[in-house]
Amino acid sequence: MGELTTEDIILQKKIAERIESLRLKTGLSQTDFAQKNHIDRQVINRWESVKNARGVTVYSIQKFCKMVNITLKDFFDDDSFNL
Repeated sequence: MGELTTEDIILQKKIAERIESLRLKTGLSQTDFAQKNHIDRQVINRWESVKNARGVTVYSIQKFCKMVNITLKDFFDDDSFNL
C-alpha cells in the first residue's frame, strides 16, 4: 500500500476525532474507559491519535462502537463525515 493521500489523512483524522468525542461523552478518561472495557489504555490512545500512521481498522471501529453501544452506521452517520 502506498503513501496516504490528503483525502486519506483527512478521513483518518475525522475517525480519530470521532472516537475521542464519543469516548468523552462517556465521561471517562482514556485510562478509565480502557479499564471498564478490559483493554489496554494504549489501544485507546492509538485509536484517538491523529498521528498514528497505521490508522484504525474497521474492525477496531466496530469494537469501539460496541463499547459505546452504537452501531457502525451510527459512528459514520455524523456531520463530520459529510463531504
